[in-house]
Amino acid sequence: MKKNKTFVKGRIGEEFAVHELMRRGIRTIARNFRSEEGEIDLIGTEAETLVFVEVKNWTVQGIEDLGRAINSKKRRRIVETAKFFCQKYRQYSGMAIRFDILFISKDAVKHIASAWSEQV
Repeated sequence: MKKNKTFVKGRIGEEFAVHELMRRGIRTIARNFRSEEGEIDLIGTEAETLVFVEVKNWTVQGIEDLGRAINSKKRRRIVETAKFFCQKYRQYSGMAIRFDILFISKDAVKHIASAWSEQV
């Protein structure tokens, strides 16, 4: 039951994130993109930039806990999945790449653009 509740909460957070990113000028082109390495919650475009977004929808933990949630292993998995996306969808090959985090809590929404950098 807890896993189903977590899944629903995650989906609600991602739906909110799509609208929040659109408000900020980022158009969503893919949701929950998967590879053997992992998953990227949202992929969007902003001008000539391809944006890979990790969504964190937390009601208990605060933004100070992001470092634990998005550690180097998680970032590596996102980067590897982003590489797979770029290989599969070559129409985006000329675009700049950015990795963002959208943190959603009961009190605030925080968009961290360029949360980390990596060559893809």
